[in-house]
Amino acid sequence: MYPTRTVLALLLTLAACRSGEVKEAPTASAPPAYVTAVEAAVPTTSVPSTEPDQWLLAHLDVETTGLVAGYHEMIDAGFVITDLDGRIVDSLHIRVLPEHPERLSPGAARVNGFDAATWKERGALTTKQAVDTIIAFNRRVAGNRHVLLVAFNSHFDAGFLDALMHREGHSWRELFHYFVLDIPSMAWSLGYRDLTGAALAKRLNLPDEPRVAVEHTGITGALLNVRIYTALRALQVAKTP
Repeated sequence: MYPTRTVLALLLTLAACRSGEVKEAPTASAPPAYVTAVEAAVPTTSVPSTEPDQWLLAHLDVETTGLVAGYHEMIDAGFVITDLDGRIVDSLHIRVLPEHPERLSPGAARVNGFDAATWKERGALTTKQAVDTIIAFNRRVAGNRHVLLVAFNSHFDAGFLDALMHREGHSWRELFHYFVLDIPSMAWSLGYRDLTGAALAKRLNLPDEPRVAVEHTGITGALLNVRIYTALRALQVAKTP
């Protein structure tokens, strides 16, 4: 015989089921496509130190509508693919129409001069077109070689690139190794404490990128990154016995 409390619990459960208050436990939902894409990426056992010819660098710089990836959006991107010594292989520059242009922050507007009408006139792509273009470009240039992403502000650039690709079910990890190289860290290791591209370019006696909003783009930033990387690489080689 069941204890009184057990009988009472069974009766309450039965009543709740009849009234529709008890629902079936939710089933686990399938992961988003961009998660599946990351999990499907084949890890590489190759390393640049032993197989340098099998590796490339993708120098990235982005312009955005603000500082918060996932809320603000990438509106401009420049990719410059180089070998490990910084010699340029190919490049890509795209503009992207944001889905929420009204979120443009005043600071971002001052830096990149975003205007929806101007972007359309200059051939800005939709999110899908941009993602398809980025994937096609990187796969065409890299082929079977592995690629490391390089940026001046690596968490910022990689975050906005990933947010853009997530919207179309993709991830930057489909294209690049999970380590991202950071140029200020390279400079720091050589004794340079400058934290902006302009300051570091001046210290290294390199031409800066344009700082006028209309002329300041992802590709000018990516090319500056390459100039700084190449200069730092030369300094490192010169210091090596």
